[in-house]
Amino acid sequence: MPTPIRILVVGCGHMGKSHAKAYHALPGFEIVGVVSRGEKSRRDLLDALGVDYPQFSDYREALAATKPDAVSINTYPDTHADYASQAFAAGCHVFLEKPVAPTVAEAEAVVAAAERSGKKLVVGYILRVHPTWKKFIETAQTLGKPLVMRMNLNQQSSAEQWKTHKSLMESMSPIVDCGVHYVDVMCQMTRSRPIRVSAIGARLTEELVPGMYNYGQLQVAFADGSVGWYEAGWGPMMSEVAFFVKDVIGPRGCVSIAGVKEGDAATDDIEAHTKAAVLRLHHADLKPDGTFARKDDLIDCAGEPDHDGLCLLEQEFFLDAIQHDRDLADHMADAVNSLRIVLAADESFRTGRTIDLPG
Repeated sequence: MPTPIRILVVGCGHMGKSHAKAYHALPGFEIVGVVSRGEKSRRDLLDALGVDYPQFSDYREALAATKPDAVSINTYPDTHADYASQAFAAGCHVFLEKPVAPTVAEAEAVVAAAERSGKKLVVGYILRVHPTWKKFIETAQTLGKPLVMRMNLNQQSSAEQWKTHKSLMESMSPIVDCGVHYVDVMCQMTRSRPIRVSAIGARLTEELVPGMYNYGQLQVAFADGSVGWYEAGWGPMMSEVAFFVKDVIGPRGCVSIAGVKEGDAATDDIEAHTKAAVLRLHHADLKPDGTFARKDDLIDCAGEPDHDGLCLLEQEFFLDAIQHDRDLADHMADAVNSLRIVLAADESFRTGRTIDLPG
């Protein structure tokens, strides 16, 4: 058996805890320490694992003390680029929660640092390992071109979840933070070049940092004629009506994630975007009399992994990339590309202009 990858877990919140559970469960990893400024979050994570791994409040100190083979970065986005760059400089592989960085330039610098170091960079696009979402993308690709892609995830948050959302919005809006997932899905469905982006948005509370908005919708057009929109809003004022829409239309019909309905999951559930139970595939074929030739197909996705299970799949991918020296060039390029699109949407909202994307 190969020597375990010694990994430092940075960030002990929801995602950090789930990834730490995966490292703890996989023989290919050995946790050498956990890092968080808050003692309580470190304690909660260690209690969840049932093991007292070394604790640190300072990332730089932890990196020097543990000398890990890999670093798992699960902190707020404004720290991602700096922490990843330090890890690569120390000769470590990096698992980095999305988005890569607050700006395209910083994201490109992270990728360049990975390439210079010869180490692996895996970005936490959890939907890429989700069996139902992979089937959703595969099915959408059978519908012909162009595609019309309609997606949202609005979250009615309060208490600690609203506090977390406000912390996230100190550096980026909901359509940027969550939008990278869904724009990445659109790019996989079309495999076409995005050519322009526009967006609308609204600041629905004065509890945010100046200039930030907590509701937005982006629209993206692709070179093959496909179009898509993504909507996201966070806060105690958000509606619970139609908070979960995942629907793709093509000339041959449409496919939808139909497993989450109003009442099935609270909108403030931060795992809501990974929940799906059924895909509904509708066929556009008509009989000579004009009626539909085929009934809708219901594709059962029962038994899909829960959030921790999906994080385990992500870490199996990370481990495989390290152990077998996988080429992650496309993976890294896709992560930067989806970030470029959502940041262009943010620029569109702020300027009131449609943004043309580079060819």
